[in-house]
Amino acid sequence: MALKATVFKAQVQISDLDRHYYESHTLTLARHPSETDTRMMVRLLAFCLFADAQLSFTKGLSTDEEPDLWQHSLSGEIERWIELGQPDERRVRQACGRAREVVVINYAGRAAQLWWQQHGANLGRLRNLRVLNLDATEVQALTELVERSMELQCTLDGGQVWIGNGRSTVELTPTIRQASVKR
Repeated sequence: MALKATVFKAQVQISDLDRHYYESHTLTLARHPSETDTRMMVRLLAFCLFADAQLSFTKGLSTDEEPDLWQHSLSGEIERWIELGQPDERRVRQACGRAREVVVINYAGRAAQLWWQQHGANLGRLRNLRVLNLDATEVQALTELVERSMELQCTLDGGQVWIGNGRSTVELTPTIRQASVKR
């Protein structure tokens, strides 16, 4: 018998001072049985970093044809394709051909560093690719906010992120490994 996804609810108030984006989102996160709390919270953080009315979670781990999150234009084109972890270089290249911008968010410490050392030079040629790295210690602290029903506040300012639940706040500073060039 197949295991079912565990459903988490998150009410997130986002104040992005860098993009002047101020919205509240009610999100449903289905955590695949093979997904960890850490990865689920990185997905939630990715939503906060790129929040938009058109940004949505996908089937993610359960399908190879979709990223973890994506944003479509009103006419159906893929505006932003967001992958977590250390995706296969071929997958990243294919995504760059399908989407206006592709974002890869690394979060696994040493494994992420090795992935970048191995693929960074080749991926550096992809002009619509942005690669961010999250500090493993900061991500672990983010995991401590996990609850089945979460009320979170997220503030983004000057490249830093603060996300909290009223009892504790986690500060994260994503590092830009590669910036995309706007078309």
